[in-house]
Amino acid sequence: MLLFLNVVYVLIAASMIVLILMQRGSGAQAGAGFGGGASATVFGARGASSFLSKATKWLAISFFVIAMFMAWQATDVAVGPVNAGQGLGVMSQVPVDAAPSAPAVPVQVPVEAQDPVAAPEVPTAPAVPETTDSAPPEPVQN
Repeated sequence: MLLFLNVVYVLIAASMIVLILMQRGSGAQAGAGFGGGASATVFGARGASSFLSKATKWLAISFFVIAMFMAWQATDVAVGPVNAGQGLGVMSQVPVDAAPSAPAVPVQVPVEAQDPVAAPEVPTAPAVPETTDSAPPEPVQN
């Protein structure tokens, strides 16, 4: 069923593209000199505008209806029927209490003192001598 709807969905999308490209745009009056009046003989006196617009409308409606149905179908298949305890994995084995229990009292765990000698020492940067002159040092001559 879903494969059939996918095929119909693609065919409707391709048909919509063709019908939309066949319709006249707002600047279609300029193209009448290049043979644009031939559509009046094929589709009737009013031309192709009413047929193409109605066909596009119904194709668009069917496109969106099929899209919504396929989305609903995919969601229903992915989620499936939900039963109590289903999908909980290990937590489905935990018994359910009728009344909630009181919150646990926090227990303080004694923290062991760390030996300061065991901590690695951070190397320090060498001291930079302070200079009082703001002038750059003299270049060394060989």
